[in-house]
Amino acid sequence: MKETIREFLQPIADIFSSFNTPESIVHWGHPFFMGIVIFAMGSAVGITGWRSRISEDQELKQTNKGNHRKIAPWLFLFITMGYSGGVLSLIMQGQPIFESPHFWTGSTVIGLLGLNGLISITGFGGNKEGLRTAHAYLGSIALVIMFVHALLGLKLGLSI
Repeated sequence: MKETIREFLQPIADIFSSFNTPESIVHWGHPFFMGIVIFAMGSAVGITGWRSRISEDQELKQTNKGNHRKIAPWLFLFITMGYSGGVLSLIMQGQPIFESPHFWTGSTVIGLLGLNGLISITGFGGNKEGLRTAHAYLGSIALVIMFVHALLGLKLGLSI
């Protein structure tokens, strides 16, 4: 399976390689931009989500809920795009894909965020408090894993 995925993605990586992008950009572009996404957008999504749950001020609660709803889908989109960019970057650098814990934490984050998005899209199963609570904690777990993911990515970047 490992080789099948690499064989499938190699032509795409070759297209990007043909742009003659400097090695430093290929190597550090993904971590730089994903660091911004994770720390800025991820923190904003987490903070607004929790503020919308725990605030006593109804106006503040609604403002945060609205901001959470606006930012969270963009976070998921950028995380997913960054994931594919990171995988392609590894292929372009001739590195293995599946051996890194960074790959697995990224996969886990996308799974958790996808599940959380599904919970949200269903209207929390008819506005069930249990699903709202699960959404909050799954999102928080995903955010913690994102921070761990960033550290593993830095370790990976420094090792190759």
